[in-house]
Amino acid sequence: MRSKLKKQWQYHLMLIPGVILVFIFSYIPLYGLVIAFQKYNPGMGFSSPWVGFDNFKYLFSQPVFLRTIWNTFYIAFFKLVGGIVVPVFFALLLNEVISNKLKRTFQTLIYIPNFLSWVIMAGVLMDLLAKDGAFNQILSAVGLPTINFLGSIKAFPWTMIVSDIWKGFGFGTVVYLAALTSIDPGLYESAILDGATRWQRIRYITIPLLLPTIILMTVLALGSVLNAGFDQIFNMYSPIVYETGDIIDTYVYRLGIQQAQYSVGAAIGLFKSAVSCVMVVTSYVLADKLAGYRIF
Repeated sequence: MRSKLKKQWQYHLMLIPGVILVFIFSYIPLYGLVIAFQKYNPGMGFSSPWVGFDNFKYLFSQPVFLRTIWNTFYIAFFKLVGGIVVPVFFALLLNEVISNKLKRTFQTLIYIPNFLSWVIMAGVLMDLLAKDGAFNQILSAVGLPTINFLGSIKAFPWTMIVSDIWKGFGFGTVVYLAALTSIDPGLYESAILDGATRWQRIRYITIPLLLPTIILMTVLALGSVLNAGFDQIFNMYSPIVYETGDIIDTYVYRLGIQQAQYSVGAAIGLFKSAVSCVMVVTSYVLADKLAGYRIF
């Protein structure tokens, strides 16, 4: 152990600034969780009256909070499913492209949105999806009824789901393409000699060998299932669509920041963190059992 530390002390030294920053900004603020069990008054600070679990009882008695939990799981679930299915589909398509130049062109095009922040993307999408935006103009031109993408309680969640998948599937596609490059070309050559069609090669060789990566990416994504996309929804939603578009993070922002209900906001954040912790542990256990992936 000591010999290893002597050889690697430079690496440990490089870790010190990062560890210090994590300790300052991630561990020290944990003391503030005590606010969730108080009737917090900024003037009294952490000496505010202790109320125990009253903030949590209040939260779970509110239909709005229960609705935001449902909205969060609903939106996050379909983002998770789409975030796996769409990249795999496009990776399989690009893997069949013979021209490397054409393949790289498509990779670049689908990867570009991943580099743009949701502030920029929200501005673009709000222009495109407005009542008089490009999409509704196209629908009107072909004789179809227009859709209020950002103002309809039915359309808004799916607008968030589809736009999030569109923005992020380029990264997933690159990951799966990298996994596809590790497949032995000899397997395909043997299948061709046996008379296998392209679809049969994809079905019996590509997909089974890609499955461990798909399982790994899926179970790792379970840990962030409660993160339904604050940046995206905050920049695109409005009070009209709170019923189906309001998620835990936006609800916390309104209560804790805009309405100054610090104790209730902290209680919601603590509840989300506890559930997320359970999901992260579960996801890593599943990753170990299903994909052989381990951190420790």
